[in-house]
Amino acid sequence: MPTVTWGVVQGRKEKLVSRVIICDYLKGLGIIPDELEHLELPSTIEVMKERVEFLQKIGLTIDDMNEYPLMLGCSVRKNIIPVLGYLEKIGITRSKLGEFVKNYPQVLHASVVVELVPVVRFLRGLDVERQDIGYVLMKYPEILGFKLEGTMSTSVAYLVSIGVSPRDIGPMVTQYPYFLGMRVGTTIKPIVDYLVSLGLPKKILARMFEKRAYILGYDLEETIKPNVDCLVSFGLRREALASVIAQYPQIIGLPLKAKLSSQQYFFNLKLKIDPEGFARVIEKMPQIVSLNQSVILKPIEFLRGRGIQAEDVAKMVIKCPQLVALRVELMKNSFYFFKSEMKRSLQELMEFPEYFTYSLESRIKPRHQRLSNKGIKCSLAWFLNCSDQRFEERLQADYIETESAGPSFCMGGKLELPGGEILSEEEEDESDDEVLYRRTVSL
Repeated sequence: MPTVTWGVVQGRKEKLVSRVIICDYLKGLGIIPDELEHLELPSTIEVMKERVEFLQKIGLTIDDMNEYPLMLGCSVRKNIIPVLGYLEKIGITRSKLGEFVKNYPQVLHASVVVELVPVVRFLRGLDVERQDIGYVLMKYPEILGFKLEGTMSTSVAYLVSIGVSPRDIGPMVTQYPYFLGMRVGTTIKPIVDYLVSLGLPKKILARMFEKRAYILGYDLEETIKPNVDCLVSFGLRREALASVIAQYPQIIGLPLKAKLSSQQYFFNLKLKIDPEGFARVIEKMPQIVSLNQSVILKPIEFLRGRGIQAEDVAKMVIKCPQLVALRVELMKNSFYFFKSEMKRSLQELMEFPEYFTYSLESRIKPRHQRLSNKGIKCSLAWFLNCSDQRFEERLQADYIETESAGPSFCMGGKLELPGGEILSEEEEDESDDEVLYRRTVSL
């Protein structure tokens, strides 16, 4: 009869032989089994073949398995099927399961109950909509490997502490889930501190992050700081930087030097606006750095075609950069009304180019009619650049009050707006920060 010792030795030999056979099988498929050396493999080649074929069935290739051969150590029934079944249940379609595993193969080692379910509950607790869970995980599958009490909790807590509304965290996660994996001390807080140092109040930053969470993904040293320095090098005043970033937050993440160089040359060549004038234009409407040059040229050609000299058009653009983003069809209608009904001079239009930014049907026509009925003669700015309530007060007054400059934003104050944007009566009771947010983030 064989002894106990003989049986153990024989068992080890059988496992070794089985391992060699399985490794040869994998090599025959093109899979390099070196990383499986310390991994427990199935006892028969049939079981390994089942794993390989199952992974291929969901869309993985031999190359994918070579990228992460440890997936071959997962049991089809104990690991792979339960995990994939849960992922499908929470919104990842069956056709996307292979792509998901390819991007995050470690998920196959996870326990559904102990690791996956708590993370999904955490996301739901942040107000991520149930139907968005699958989308969020497809974008950033690594979330499933985070500890709830670690990076995710601290990043959310910090953002709420600077003023981000808790109810907006869910939409932020859906838009840009990567911030959940960012460390507060080394990534998020330095960005906040730097932007605050430029004059942006934390309340404004909070509104910016709520609408555009991807700003948190801009690299501070490689992208944000060089772009701010670039703006200064092109002639923008440091005191205007906060306003520029508040109006167009994406500007700190663009390939800015190339865009500014191209637009500055174009403005000088085609619009006859020198670099200093270009800097003032960008301060008022930074979105111009990304505006297509053919779009910019159409309103300019329209104005020149109406008999306005090129140098006067340039002055109009510097005063009201929004002109270059207007639709020519609307400008034509407004200009026709200006000449045929209002019968005003081109000089008035050059002095108040903001005229084109107002709605012809809802503001210009009805107010002009009211003025005509009362026989009041006034400037364009006097009857257009005010709220409806202020306009009524002006109509009832016995005199035309002096026009005052609009609100300005400087290091945390209000934003300097083009003439087309005016302070509504509701806004007058709001704080400076709230007014700035209402006027800039919506852009």
